[in-house]
Amino acid sequence: MTDETRSETTEPESGGTVTEPAPEAAAEGAVETPEKPSKLTQSVEMRDIGPCKKHIKVTVDRDAIEARLDEKYSELVVEANVAGFRPGKAPRKIIERRYHKDVTDQVKAQVLLQSLEQLADENDVAPLSAPDINPLKIEIPKEGPLVYEFDVEVRPQFDLPDYKGLKLRRPTHTFTEADVDVEERRLLAPYGQLVPKPEGNAQVGDYLIADITTRDGSRLIGEIKETKIRVEPRLAFKDAVAERFGDQVKGASAGDTRMVEITMSESTADPELRGKKIRAAFEVKDVKSLRLPELTHDLLHEFGVHSPEQLRERIRVLLQWRLEYQQRQSAREQVLALITTASDWQLPEDLLARQARKAMARRVMEMRASGMSEDEIRGRERLLQQDVLRSTALALKEHFVLQKIAEVEKIDVGDDDINDEIERIAVREDESPRRIRARLEKEDMLEALAVEMVERKALDLILQTAEYQDVPVGGQDEGPVATVEEQAVPGEMQDVTAAAQAPAQEPAAGRETTTASQT
Repeated sequence: MTDETRSETTEPESGGTVTEPAPEAAAEGAVETPEKPSKLTQSVEMRDIGPCKKHIKVTVDRDAIEARLDEKYSELVVEANVAGFRPGKAPRKIIERRYHKDVTDQVKAQVLLQSLEQLADENDVAPLSAPDINPLKIEIPKEGPLVYEFDVEVRPQFDLPDYKGLKLRRPTHTFTEADVDVEERRLLAPYGQLVPKPEGNAQVGDYLIADITTRDGSRLIGEIKETKIRVEPRLAFKDAVAERFGDQVKGASAGDTRMVEITMSESTADPELRGKKIRAAFEVKDVKSLRLPELTHDLLHEFGVHSPEQLRERIRVLLQWRLEYQQRQSAREQVLALITTASDWQLPEDLLARQARKAMARRVMEMRASGMSEDEIRGRERLLQQDVLRSTALALKEHFVLQKIAEVEKIDVGDDDINDEIERIAVREDESPRRIRARLEKEDMLEALAVEMVERKALDLILQTAEYQDVPVGGQDEGPVATVEEQAVPGEMQDVTAAAQAPAQEPAAGRETTTASQT
């Protein structure tokens, strides 16, 4: 810029000259409240540098910078106190020399903020994380345009096929009294008492007291002494899963040794064992059965009912909610399969690592909304953690697909929607809405709840127009999961998300998808 005074040529928005409006003009509304800064003239160059990553170069024309510099200096000419001059009488050149750094820093911050806002409004960029920009390294040049560059993670680009009128398979099941009996035992288990089962013959729902020895071939991996394990179809260690645990220990008695195949997770302490199948010997010391508690008035009140009949009816409702959750998950998977068939897109591992906790939070919210108990949620969460990057990739792809549908359909959630959802959760969990909200805030889950609600509305839209082929519920993918707090392999487990949790790189996907209209 030059040393000349520019007040006589300054644009009205810049504030270079200050005049009082005529009373008549004010009365007619000709003079309004101060407007936003004038729009920047800038050019944007973007190129892909990897999956979900772009390099962006922005060039801001000099005229916009000069106008803002002139505005700041014009204000200082009137307001600044300079030694040797009366207020408002210091020469413009002296003001510019004295306040050059402060003014250019203020203008730089103002221009960068407005430039990024225009970039988001005018270009198809949906960032997943904060741009990799260090304002301290950006300087306004003495002449010419302001140029800055940065890398940013963005949502994947893909085309939505026709998602209305889809043909979907819908898992169905008619619940019997036997199903209610099994679920009632599981619901009452925390209030029951374990008693010896001298005859052995362990069945689902019983408990084993066992020593566990894990081996990779002939190499001893680890030993766990006298741990208590509930017999369920699957068993999840902290670092492994036994997919056929129930089948492989069924009928066991004290003194028996059962060999169980377990699959190690990607986070197990021994890098050579990650993803590998090894064998675990369960040396059964004792078998115990569960003696259910008496259904007293106080115990029934724990479940918000007043009679055994009401308890069984509540269980039927819970089973139906769980089936609906399974149906929705099945629909998600089928819709995702259609999208990925139409457009193949990959997600980088560093993005998956940073998004893992948010994706897990959304899954937990979905399971809670379906009425699952905390024990069930803990078991399924343990399974998702076994291969956290893969489970996060699936969850994020579902998330991106449903969010894009929500944007197309203008689906949104507001404070009233969130309050209504908290009321529904409170009814299901027999808690006060205040306590539910306090828990969500403490666990930093309100954001996850809002995101889950947007996705649920988008999925509802798909399901309302779908054509269904009912198929029986099959397999054990959604069955109960027993958990133990021990590791199959001793040592420090690898946390694949730890290196990606620096605050400066915290993903913004959850924030930007709280409402479907935001990017």
